[in-house]
Amino acid sequence: MALTNEEIERYSRQIILKNVGGRGQEKLKQGKVLIVGAGGLGSPVAYYLAAAGVGTIGIVDSDRVDLSNLQRQILHNSDRLGRLKAESARETLLALNPALTINTYPLRLGKDNILAIIRDYDVIVDGVDNFPTRYLLNDACVMTGKTLVEGGVLQWDGLVMTIKPRQGPCYRCIFPDPPPPGAVPSCQEAGVMGTVPGLIGAIQATEVIKILLEVGETLTGRLLIYNALEMRFREIKAERNRNCSVCGENPRIRELEEYTFVCEAKCER
Repeated sequence: MALTNEEIERYSRQIILKNVGGRGQEKLKQGKVLIVGAGGLGSPVAYYLAAAGVGTIGIVDSDRVDLSNLQRQILHNSDRLGRLKAESARETLLALNPALTINTYPLRLGKDNILAIIRDYDVIVDGVDNFPTRYLLNDACVMTGKTLVEGGVLQWDGLVMTIKPRQGPCYRCIFPDPPPPGAVPSCQEAGVMGTVPGLIGAIQATEVIKILLEVGETLTGRLLIYNALEMRFREIKAERNRNCSVCGENPRIRELEEYTFVCEAKCER
């Protein structure tokens, strides 16, 4: 997929990087990334991937734009209140970079549709707002060997990790089971500073770009935790759990499970 003269000019500042170049930019153009959630995290992820020239971006989100979203969800604006977030996201991304392919999925992921949706993408990005979908995404990516870039935020805190099945720990290796309902407050209950998902989403986008380019070191086996009030990052190393219920030596979970309870996650839309 040769670059056009316009693309060479558009991406010139990253093409001159020694570990990108023209060949790397062509890799990005060929890349296919699915972003689940077009909210606080999905917005910066999608925007930076579109700006970087990732050729195909999928957006999964069944919600509609609400006024309370606009403090942090930069894909949307006041004129789009009530519109589907997936379609609002597509409009914003194509206005930024009209040469891209933007696929929209205005639906909620479940065990009956997730495998068909993630099948055609190279990298999956988690920007969801509930634990059932978070665990479903993890399990589906482990079972299909898809790389998953995980992110979460709440109040002034955020976290990022990259899950490469069979190469490092999955989400269940660190957090084996979803918490009981009510154990974790939602962003609606506890709040979130809008800049925090912006920063975490930018890190997620950077992880995706490195994965597509096959350069640098990813956050595989490392949980990066950010506290905005103290302006500190800390890193927790993690290893695969041999007894993990989905990626361990004798996995208990061999088919996708549907979690029916509602529990808001440390990651919001």
